[in-house]
Amino acid sequence: MTATIPATANAVDSEPVREGGRAKWSPRITPPIGVDLTPQQELACAFRILARTGFSENIAGHITWAPDDTGEMWVNPWGLWWEEVSASDICRVNADAEYVAGKWDVTPAIHIHTELHRRRPDARVVVHNHPYYVTVLAAVGVLPELVHQTGSLFDGDLSFVHEYSGEVDDASLGADLAEKIGDKNTVILASHGIIVTGATVPEATYRAASIDRVCKLAYDVLLLGKDPLPISTGIKAGMKKSLLERGTDVYWAGAVRSLLRSEPDVLD
Repeated sequence: MTATIPATANAVDSEPVREGGRAKWSPRITPPIGVDLTPQQELACAFRILARTGFSENIAGHITWAPDDTGEMWVNPWGLWWEEVSASDICRVNADAEYVAGKWDVTPAIHIHTELHRRRPDARVVVHNHPYYVTVLAAVGVLPELVHQTGSLFDGDLSFVHEYSGEVDDASLGADLAEKIGDKNTVILASHGIIVTGATVPEATYRAASIDRVCKLAYDVLLLGKDPLPISTGIKAGMKKSLLERGTDVYWAGAVRSLLRSEPDVLD
């Protein structure tokens, strides 16, 4: 059974772009985190925040952060679950995924990241794991429909890579995947998981923390057997600006504050 859509829905994409973001409204002040974070602490917080949202699958996944143009990047070690990563566990590798510093080893699977960093100077942060509802859709080759206004965060940024070659454990496989990802910030990998990129740790974390809910909503709407009400491209464009420009830092600060209240050892 399909939903009854108002007659005006057919013309929904003819609506003008709604203004959004800081051009529409900018807060005078927002609540701060309350502490200054080192790069290692910031990245460790990202791992634990995403673990708390259900984004990570036990031992799987990696986040890399290339903060400058040296080619070196911070990354999580092999062997620790995201929920137990602390600042002192963060490792450093070079552009070829070779160990530079840290007390633990690093998986060769980060060639997914190094090759994407090499091709995408805008992608300073690359997040990869296997969140549940993302993986459900990845198993059947479906991109989530954006059925709620906060899904506008991903408007025009979602794509699907159909080819699956198993573990990406060398530079050639990483380069091939990076070419398929192209310039998209959120890419579902068939039978695998997801790649999320961002210019900063807060942006990439916010995007990654939001995508599984988008997929769950789309999945549940599919189960209802009804067509979702349409959201115009103009509304989605304005909402996307608001979410990115006003929501990113507020989400990050709140998530870090919540984390530090219960898990202050993340900074160790």
